[in-house]
Amino acid sequence: MSTTTVATANNTTEANIDFLPLHGTDYVEFYVGNAKQAAHFYKTAFGFQSLAYAGPETGVMDKVSYVIRQNQLTFVLTTPLRSGNEIAAHVAKHGDGVKFLALKVDDATDAWNQTTMRGGKSYLEPVILKDDKGEVVMSGIHTYGETVHLFIERKNYDGIFMPGFREWKSTYNPVSGGLLYVDHCVGNVDWNQMNPWVKFYEDVMGFKNILTFDDKDISTEYSALMSKVMSSGNGFVKFPINEPAKGKKKSQVEEYLDFYDGEGVQHVAIATKNIVETVKDLQSRGIEFLKIPASYYADVLDRVGKIDEDLQPLSELGILIDRDEEGYLLQIFSKPLQDRPTLFFEIIQRKGARSFGKGNFKALFEALEREQDARGNL
Repeated sequence: MSTTTVATANNTTEANIDFLPLHGTDYVEFYVGNAKQAAHFYKTAFGFQSLAYAGPETGVMDKVSYVIRQNQLTFVLTTPLRSGNEIAAHVAKHGDGVKFLALKVDDATDAWNQTTMRGGKSYLEPVILKDDKGEVVMSGIHTYGETVHLFIERKNYDGIFMPGFREWKSTYNPVSGGLLYVDHCVGNVDWNQMNPWVKFYEDVMGFKNILTFDDKDISTEYSALMSKVMSSGNGFVKFPINEPAKGKKKSQVEEYLDFYDGEGVQHVAIATKNIVETVKDLQSRGIEFLKIPASYYADVLDRVGKIDEDLQPLSELGILIDRDEEGYLLQIFSKPLQDRPTLFFEIIQRKGARSFGKGNFKALFEALEREQDARGNL
């Protein structure tokens, strides 16, 4: 593999043109304490398959990365081999968490130019990674906390993942869990930082604020938060941003910020085409989901109207339902996937709806509060 720095130049575009066309999420990379064990967990619990590997055997001497895939969903799990480096410091401070949200682009050099000229702080100047399968161009910018957006251009690459990785074959290949792709990723930011980061996504990345929820929309008897949903120009990438709001007790965002020790990705929402079968399968593999009281289902159809699914299995599994003008959605939230009460997953099935379950906020956050209270953090 070779690495080449790409010469860059400032290119201006008209303000009404999508200057950063994104084609979805390329991959999500987690910094973790033990990548080998984490890869086995995600394969076993969620039905990912082995894809690629990088480490000392491939010439990478300071870290190991395992790449796993399920349909269009790709995770990279990276761990340091020694202390005294960025990855080790990240894991020591945050525990297991998301470091990179890698985005698909046609031109990673132009993506870097467009974002840095608008005020984005560079994380990685455009580089070309080459091997006998072609080349991948990468660049990146910083965002909230220690989270980074990478821009990935792979139109001239035919390899298994990218240069520097080799194919990872395994005799252990569990059946898929029915997960399809990243629907959206939610970030938690500190007090009074939501609007500055909204402005960042608007100015630096050309996103639009498509939904806003204040502390009246997202509140319970004890806690509250505020959220704004940012969407790329073409709508393929969505990043809701949460911040705490004042309440009687500590909100879920405050708990996250305390235990993650800073801002970061709160949850990754993953699409499925059959949420009932997916959740049943994941539960059978040991994944735990938040419990929703039976009272939620007593009048839910009065609120959302007719749905295609039988209500009984939704109630038994704790799947939430909401409707907007485009249709309805079904969603459920896992408990945290590590000992710190930080990162969790959402499983979502959209039946036309483009929203994010506003009608479910009260039931969801009460469920989260019950978990907080059990941990002594409410």
